[in-house]
Amino acid sequence: MQAINDTELDKTAAVDSAKRTISTEKDGLSALREALDGDLAEAFGRAIESIASVRGRIIVTGVGKSGHIGSKIAATFASTGTPAFFVHPSEANHGDLGMIAADDAILAISWSGDTAELKGIVSYSRRFRIPLIAVTAGENSALATAADVVLLMPKITEACPHGLAPTTSTLMQLAMGDAIAVALLEARGFTAFDFKTFHPGGSLGASLTHVREIMHRGDKIPLVPLGTSIPDAMKVLSDKRFGCIAVHNDDGSLAGIITDGDLSRNLHRNLVGMKVEEVMTRNPKTVPTTMLASAALALLNEYNIGALIVTENNFPVGIVHFHDLLRIGAA
Repeated sequence: MQAINDTELDKTAAVDSAKRTISTEKDGLSALREALDGDLAEAFGRAIESIASVRGRIIVTGVGKSGHIGSKIAATFASTGTPAFFVHPSEANHGDLGMIAADDAILAISWSGDTAELKGIVSYSRRFRIPLIAVTAGENSALATAADVVLLMPKITEACPHGLAPTTSTLMQLAMGDAIAVALLEARGFTAFDFKTFHPGGSLGASLTHVREIMHRGDKIPLVPLGTSIPDAMKVLSDKRFGCIAVHNDDGSLAGIITDGDLSRNLHRNLVGMKVEEVMTRNPKTVPTTMLASAALALLNEYNIGALIVTENNFPVGIVHFHDLLRIGAA
């Protein structure tokens, strides 16, 4: 491949090319959307019904760029409650067919539908009566003829100016895979909490963590009763290092909160002779133990505060600080 010098590169032409590519691929998605208003709708419904009834796994397969798309689709299925994995057709022909069981279903992706490498896995599905769903633009292809359900993709123009490199077609395959995954997710009532089961790591898992899992409890809570002197309260503030103190009533319920800011704003007063109730903010922002870390972070950002008291029936049971959210990766 010959390198392109900066002096030879027409940057305006490159941007125009990018716009044409995106417009062409957008047209492909629009055509797919319109097809779902027609004959594709019935086939899509049958595909969802077929996959939802499978007791095993969804085996996704494809060759070349379709195979790469298939790998992503299988990963999306698995992470959204539909057990799935990708099997390469060539590897299937050399022993990996044994990975496919009678309770499984096969989702085969091939734009032409006549990919030679798929012959073995297609024949295997017919021999053992394993449901076969095809994603193809080849209406009369070998794959479409053999499949139980054909998700027939509309004929489109590739973004590649030579019409050779799979571009628009692979984007449409990916969109179809996502559409199947989301439809199954919604049909199963798959929730954000189910999603966390398959995504315990990273910022996504962190954002789906409940406040109760990261809050500080018991003696770690900066807590003083009504009637406490400001100097005594400031000692608790210094010892606990959360930047605030919760104040409770005689029955233990939350009465208010004092922050570093509250004390700073009252420095002109004689704080030494004052009680906490003279300075505290009543009805402070609190969160329940069931709140997600992502929602707690949103509150901290919205009100520009560093910590939140966690309550149950207005009784303080914990405290969560911005640093706790940083620690788990939610922030």
